[in-house]
Amino acid sequence: MMKDILEQLEARRATARLGGGQRRIDAQHGRGKLTARERIELLLDEESFEEFDMFVAHRCTDFGMEADRPSGDGVVTGWGTINGRMVYVFSQDFTVFGGSLSETHAQKICKIMDMAMQNGAPVIGLNDSGGARIQEGVASLAGYADVFQRNIMASGVVPQISVIMGPCAGGAVYSPAMTDFIFMVKDTSYMFVTGPDVVKTVTNEIVTAEELGGASTHTRKSSVADGAFENDVEALYEVRRLVDFLPLNNRDKAPTRPFFDDVARVEDSLDTLIPDNPNQPYDMKELILKVADEGDFYEIQKDYAANIITGFIRIEGQTVGVVANQPMVLAGCLDIDSSRKAARFVRFCDAFEIPILTFVDVPGFLPGTGQEYGGVIKHGAKLLFAYGEATVPKVTVITRKAYGGAYDVMASKHLRGDFNYAWPTAEIAVMGAKGAVEILYRSELADKDKIADRTKNYEDRFANPFVAAEKGFIDEVIMPHSTRKRVARAFASLRTKRLSNPWKKHDNIPL
Repeated sequence: MMKDILEQLEARRATARLGGGQRRIDAQHGRGKLTARERIELLLDEESFEEFDMFVAHRCTDFGMEADRPSGDGVVTGWGTINGRMVYVFSQDFTVFGGSLSETHAQKICKIMDMAMQNGAPVIGLNDSGGARIQEGVASLAGYADVFQRNIMASGVVPQISVIMGPCAGGAVYSPAMTDFIFMVKDTSYMFVTGPDVVKTVTNEIVTAEELGGASTHTRKSSVADGAFENDVEALYEVRRLVDFLPLNNRDKAPTRPFFDDVARVEDSLDTLIPDNPNQPYDMKELILKVADEGDFYEIQKDYAANIITGFIRIEGQTVGVVANQPMVLAGCLDIDSSRKAARFVRFCDAFEIPILTFVDVPGFLPGTGQEYGGVIKHGAKLLFAYGEATVPKVTVITRKAYGGAYDVMASKHLRGDFNYAWPTAEIAVMGAKGAVEILYRSELADKDKIADRTKNYEDRFANPFVAAEKGFIDEVIMPHSTRKRVARAFASLRTKRLSNPWKKHDNIPL
């Protein structure tokens, strides 16, 4: 008797594991996609997955739905570990009603999100869904809103990561939009609020799903996604790598890993990183890689607003968020896109107590009507606001230019920077010498020799870090080759930092 019951359980489990059946599983594989369960197996440590709600079925009786009630209702949920650390996960099953969201499907997602909040662990959503289940109408919309509300409550409490591994349209895109990181898979995933057919009907624009909301659109143009990968396997591997940098929740410290790299490692090549010609670019990533433990850098939003670099490194085995101007793109100017990208990154780091390292080489804000009409004032203020609001340890290194308001914005002393270093090649001034002289000595503009003389004098006086150092705005002028050691020691001294902002319900960042 007991044996029969156990066999029955195993048979039910086997059916549930097949989701929409073998034919649909083959179709999913045919599209170059893995099944919901295969994805979880790759994402989590071997045999660590504990499933919830395997036998939940929908309760819809309209449109003949009562005849088709697959176990699990199109989403696999539960928890497991990534390198031994707990995470909660939901994985939508495209083989069951196209992964569409029903009332019970949403309840399963909500259950593990509630548990993640209660137990302080990240939530990873593997999205592969045709959207709301039309047969359920408003009940499925209610389900979406229940998930949205939890995304909002969890924001800044536990890390939330979304992987878009198939279609994601309508209400389905707003849940990922509120999470901390969104990754897409090239050629098999897309996101849009309204699909190509609706767009054609309403605006007469003819556009493919890929052009409208594919991976390259969202990583390059819209900045909706943080990264795109070649296939499901690579995407899931990269999520594992990201989770290794992050704390489990906002009351936990980021993990410390064993490191095999000398803290005092000297990098002589950095002494010649800055070119003799002040207008010649160089690659700021070289500096990031040479400061990081083992040269390991996990970049975020690599393909968007490349004039600023954001991502994670480790120093002495501990996670640090990096923000750096990139002179190779737009001369490293700040603009609307780069300000938004960096501000969101800084606020994520601050929410999860991740220290911030800023490398500065910024000639100013990008001029032009396009920028002003687009609201660069408000967008630039976002980055300023994010840095000033952040209470985590902040270490800043100015390598070359730090001009005007852009100097202030980039984690300056005045925005509560803890350690503000400059290389001897730093130029901290209101503006470049040429522009300054043209304003100061307007009456002498006709005399070329006089102006050249004045320009040289201005450069000698201001194109260096010492005026700022004399005023205490720079704590120390450091040798480029010792940057790793100085930065590591600075962060080590800040491990016990305590700083809190005045009580408020929340701020009103200039959105």
